[in-house]
Amino acid sequence: QVQLVESGGGLVQAGDSLRLSCAASGRTGDTVAVGWFRQAPGKERHFVAGILWRSGGTSYADSVKGRATISSDNAKNTVYLQMGSLKPDDTASYYCAAIVRSSFRWSVREDYAYWGQGTQVTVSS
Repeated sequence: QVQLVESGGGLVQAGDSLRLSCAASGRTGDTVAVGWFRQAPGKERHFVAGILWRSGGTSYADSVKGRATISSDNAKNTVYLQMGSLKPDDTASYYCAAIVRSSFRWSVREDYAYWGQGTQVTVSS
């Protein structure tokens, strides 16, 4: 199994930047990719960004392209999501999740085997 713990959320102002962290432990060697999702109250959980564990290849949702950067420090087993120019619409619980299968689709929640508990990001206007 892979355990994931998110951190770095908080209350920020519109226009601010924030860096979220996702620390992985356990069988991290099985990890193929890590994705970030977010879920606003009363809404579905949506894909934000993802990174391939070994090659570092990335994918972004259109809603955050140009404002978000996903990166990883494999030595620390940690994935980061840096977001800038934050807007109130970015308010959500942010979750990281791990993929351990070779064939997957970034935006499909069912393709992710392990999930963290989430970290809350609130952007005030």
